[in-house]
Amino acid sequence: MDKTSLGLEENMEASLSYIMFFISGIFFLIVEKENKFVHFHSLQSTITFLIFFSAQIILMPLIGVPVLNILVDIIRYLLNVLSIIVWLVCMYKAYNHEKYKLPLIGDIVEKIV
Repeated sequence: MDKTSLGLEENMEASLSYIMFFISGIFFLIVEKENKFVHFHSLQSTITFLIFFSAQIILMPLIGVPVLNILVDIIRYLLNVLSIIVWLVCMYKAYNHEKYKLPLIGDIVEKIV
């Protein structure tokens, strides 16, 4: 287990990169430059949760459309449930020292890191 620039264990820091969704991911991207494991999870957190956040923002104007209201509510609910599941799984995997790659996003992140 390697230490990080903040003095935490790498698994703890990688797990914390998910704790506040993309905000903590950005924080650890800025702070942690050396540790590839933390950098991977920080970037994956940032990209993943910015996508979830952007999808919610895109759907917001459609909430007021009477015909689409129920459909948009269902989609937003499913996005919220999915984001919580992804959040919990990623934190758990990072804490257990796993370089868990999310489908599509994980491959992109791995190429960048």
